[in-house]
Formats: sequence, structure tokens, C-alpha cells
Amino acid sequence: MLDDMRVLRDAVAEYRAAATAAGLDWPEHAEAPAGQPPGSVYRIFGVDHVAEQLTWFQSQNWPPRRLLPNGGWIMPWPADGGEELDTLAISIGTPFPWRHQVRLFNFEHLVYTFVLAGEYEGEIWRYEFTPDVWGSARAATSLAALFTGWTKGIAAGAVVHDDLNGWLQVREDGQDEVAVLRERVPDVDFLTFPVYVADESLLRARQRECGVDMDCIERGFDCYEELSDTVRATRRSLGI
Repeated sequence: MLDDMRVLRDAVAEYRAAATAAGLDWPEHAEAPAGQPPGSVYRIFGVDHVAEQLTWFQSQNWPPRRLLPNGGWIMPWPADGGEELDTLAISIGTPFPWRHQVRLFNFEHLVYTFVLAGEYEGEIWRYEFTPDVWGSARAATSLAALFTGWTKGIAAGAVVHDDLNGWLQVREDGQDEVAVLRERVPDVDFLTFPVYVADESLLRARQRECGVDMDCIERGFDCYEELSDTVRATRRSLGI
């Protein structure tokens, strides 16, 4: 879903306010107007437009710091597309074409993407960097919903400042992170937060709800190999 721009701006501003109040070092800077993506973006991802919501967000030039929960950071527009497309080989079973998404956030063990086209345009999807998990799933219905969820997590004390690392962290309190989130912010899908989901049945239930092809998930590595072959063929056709 594509957000109304005012809603998106407010959601991002509210997240920044909550994050800095929690102790995150995030210097003030003026809002920038929406720019334009590099021309190669259209070619790499096979789309004919890029939403203003994404171009505005990428134009804000946030400082190169870990400003997101669990030490995540914003990824810039892709340089040449090769690594970008290779990473998308882990997005098996998505209910939209695998190529119609761009990496937006990196959490080391997870990557979040912005869907670029079709009926899922504007949704945020998440993927784990462990192919044997097959964790393709929706993180949020939109960019504003993602930041609103994170803001609620901070307000509820489920996301706190980690003084040792200097970033925001989902608290554990001797529990699994998912358990903390479900207890403290029950009105936000725990997949909104960049946490590992150890309970596979819980993950599979969420995947079904957001339209993931469960037959593909069941085939696991075979489906991953098929998509990897498709990615390599696409790279060859694009010369990248």
C-alpha cells in the first residue's frame, strides 16, 4: 500500500522523536524534497515508475548510522544491480514478481525490501539471510505502518536504547524477542520488528496470511535454486 505523503512524513518524524527520546544519537537535519532514483533502477528492477514515497524517503539523506531497531541501517540506491539481484534470490514464494522490489533496510541477518509495482506496491517485505529457513514474509503493509509499529515498540518499552552498542534493541528480559513483542505491543505484528522467529509454525502461519506460496516454501532449497537460476539469467540479459 502506498501511503499518503503527509501520513508517511508524520510517521517518520514520530519515529525519530521517539528514537531520540529513547537515547539514540540522531542529529537534526532539514527535510529534503523528493529526488529521483538513478535511471538504472528502472532497468534493474523491470519497472516503469518508482513511487514518490520511496524517492522522498531515499532523498532524506539520513546520517550513515544504525538508526533502526536492532542496529539496522538504510541501504542506498543500488550501484550496479548485480549484488542487489543476487540477494533477491532468497525471496522465494512471494505473491509478486521477485524482481519488483528494492532492498531498503539491512539488519545484518535480515533484509527489508520495498515492493515497487503491482497490487503489493508499497508493502515492506523481509527475508532472512539463512536459506534453510525460507522466511519470506511481509513486515508491514506500508512504509508508514512500519515506522508507526517501531514507534509503538519504543513507547511500550519493547524497543530500548542499548548503551553498549549505541543503537535501539528489542529487549529480551530473559525471553525470546518475539514473546516480548507479543506481550508488550500486541497490536503490532511481531514481523514488523527485525527479530529472528524461532517458532517455525508461527512464521508459517504469518506467511500464509500474507500470501506466500507455501508449496514453494515446502520445496525450500529446490525453489531457491530455481530462483537463483532465474536471477543469473536475468543478470546475463542485463549485462550485470
